[in-house]
Amino acid sequence: MTQDLTLPGPGEASGSAREALTRLPSIDRLLNHAPLAALAAERGSAWVKRAAQDELADQRQRLLRDGATVPNLDALGAAIAARVARLAAPRLRRVINLTGTVIHTNLGRALMADEAIDAAAAAMRGYVALEYDLGGGSRGDRDEVVEQLLLDLTGAEAVTIVNNNAAAVVLGLAALAARKDVLISRGELIEIGGAFRMPDIMKTAGCRLVEVGTTNRTHPRDFETALADSGARAGLVVKAHWSNYAITGFTAAVDDATLAQIAHKHGVPYMVDLGAGALIDLSKYGLPREPLPQESLAAGADVVTFSGDKLLGGPQAGILVGTRTAITRIKKHPLKRALRCSKLTLAALEATLRIYASAHRLHERLPVLALLTRPAVDIRAACERMQPLFARFAGAGFEVRIDECASQIGSGSLPVERLGSAALVLAPVAAKGAGRALDTLSQRLRTLPVPVVGRVHENALWLDCRTLLAADEVTLAQQLAAGCA
Repeated sequence: MTQDLTLPGPGEASGSAREALTRLPSIDRLLNHAPLAALAAERGSAWVKRAAQDELADQRQRLLRDGATVPNLDALGAAIAARVARLAAPRLRRVINLTGTVIHTNLGRALMADEAIDAAAAAMRGYVALEYDLGGGSRGDRDEVVEQLLLDLTGAEAVTIVNNNAAAVVLGLAALAARKDVLISRGELIEIGGAFRMPDIMKTAGCRLVEVGTTNRTHPRDFETALADSGARAGLVVKAHWSNYAITGFTAAVDDATLAQIAHKHGVPYMVDLGAGALIDLSKYGLPREPLPQESLAAGADVVTFSGDKLLGGPQAGILVGTRTAITRIKKHPLKRALRCSKLTLAALEATLRIYASAHRLHERLPVLALLTRPAVDIRAACERMQPLFARFAGAGFEVRIDECASQIGSGSLPVERLGSAALVLAPVAAKGAGRALDTLSQRLRTLPVPVVGRVHENALWLDCRTLLAADEVTLAQQLAAGCA
């Protein structure tokens, strides 16, 4: 039987810390407290019990450390209810991105078009012909959902889709060159976020890495020599796009057409990993140009891999396009089934590709392209609208000014290129304690109902308004006003 302990009233002195510990209620008594019992019926007893245990543990630590007063039952119940609310809140939360990085890996990468969102929602609401041939009334291939669109857009003979580009690279290597030598320029032994390293991926796929040339200069003769040395062991020539770094200065690289010719001369396929995966010439929109899969295919590549959720502006996916012979081998590999995409990904990807196929108002219908091409006057106007609100929210301890800055495309796309932009710069007035003041302000913004994420740079908090969405601006204004109140 649980002992019924009498709790002190609000503010009542607790005596010694040890004695105070005995006055904390038991878990059973807390759970039988009427408000918490009602909360358990609504939210579930597991969350309430966990929150009660955590709250009591914190109270014990506080009493032992500070010798403070023991809260009464109502106060404990309110603290536990607050903990339950935090436990019940979604972990995948909407945030307001003011980092200026358009395709932000940590914040979900590409924003998708309304058509893609609607297509994914429709696929969730009902049954869809995912692997069903409506014409023949038999089992179908889920790649067919997007196959013809990708064939038309890239000029490939065949395609297949997996859950991300890293998976596409692994699958291509495993299917085409397991237990074989894979030749790649030493300057392309990339490592991207999350410790994705090309040498490790080749090892995982069962391939033997052969480094060709030097870090900064690789020539056709280097590949000719390496392939001759490998002989029958040669399985594949690979080119990896410099997606998240750049080598400048005294450099040399072998182009697609030459590499394809050399590989085919020695009887091995040629695979290109493009990473970011642009399907259109971005220079038409005033952006830096990215290599296109259709160009690599036209130059003779047997397989090209790229992402769906970067410059393409769609869902997370790894897209493999190429010759019918190469893609057929890839689709037959056992890993293909393990790496396949769900109906949600395929629905969103199909809708995104249909936008490209229409070639109509791309910069309006694709949010990624819209943010990358956002006019400077529009960005500055957003800064001017938000400046007085941030000035009041930050308080007298901060200067809030508008300054020029450089946005990033993000997710390893065009790492050297920056986009001219404007930001609100929140700088502490006093030099003493500036770091702590910035940390406190950043945390205040991150703990808003819809968290706000910026970046600390040069002893100030920079809030780049290129990535401030119209809908988010309304929410942000309301939150800042509430925070001032």
